[in-house]
Order: sequence, then C-alpha cells, then structure tokens
Amino acid sequence: MRFLGNIEAKTDAKGRIFLPAIFRKVLQAAGEEVLVMRKDVHQRCLVLYPESTWNRRMDALLEKINEWDDVGQQVLRQYVSEAEVLTLDGNGRFLIPKRYLQMADIEQGVRFIGINDAIEIWAVEKTQQPFLPQEEFAEKLKAIMTETF
Repeated sequence: MRFLGNIEAKTDAKGRIFLPAIFRKVLQAAGEEVLVMRKDVHQRCLVLYPESTWNRRMDALLEKINEWDDVGQQVLRQYVSEAEVLTLDGNGRFLIPKRYLQMADIEQGVRFIGINDAIEIWAVEKTQQPFLPQEEFAEKLKAIMTETF
C-alpha cells in the first residue's frame, strides 16, 4: 500500500477533518479500517499509519528492544503513549485530539502528504516553503540514489 498526494484541508471547530478521498480509496482497497496517529519522531507533524503498517513498525521496534533494559522500555513507553487509534466516521472524518493539534502547531489549515505507507499531516503554514532548497534537495537525492552498499 502506497500513499501519494499533497492535499490541503481544514479542521472544523472540534478538530474533525475529512481524510482526503484519494487516501480513503487506498485504505479501502487494502481492507484497512483502523488508523494509528502519532507525532512524527523528527518533525512537528502528525503521521497516520494504517493498522497493518503500525503493527509492522511495532514488531520491528520490539525486536530491537530488550524487555530488561530500562532505557529501551522508556523509549517504547514514550513511542506508544504518543499514539492514538482512530477510525473514520461514515463521512470519512476523524478527530484530531487537541494535544495532537498542539504537538504539530496546527490551528486549522492542514496539508496531508502521502509518504509511502503513511500519511503526514502538517500545519499548512509549515509547508509553504520547500522542505529543502532546490539545489540542496537535488544534491541530497543524488547522494542517496548513488550511494553504494
């Protein structure tokens, strides 16, 4: 399952928002009904994971964490405690709880960006400029694509 798209939308006064139809179609085609949302680890945005994607990521994390290691348990605890299970209502809407809106500096306008097997939700103001200047983007992409393993 792959998400691709860059769609602007707005939350209502209660923090509800429509998941763009292009993303709902991908979820429906994959038989996914449940989403997991958490703040991105590196950026001030939110990430929606289809349940199967979330489960794969959790399995990968749990393989790396020793249950007897305090630090590993703290990392796991924080990672999971910042997650929220979501389901879409009959109209394709979901609620973004206020604490998540604050984590991502979202007031009302958002931008959904499909990123492979997940969907990012950004405050629209944070996406007005490119994430990287064009020349830097080109250089970094070239470095990634020509890196030999």
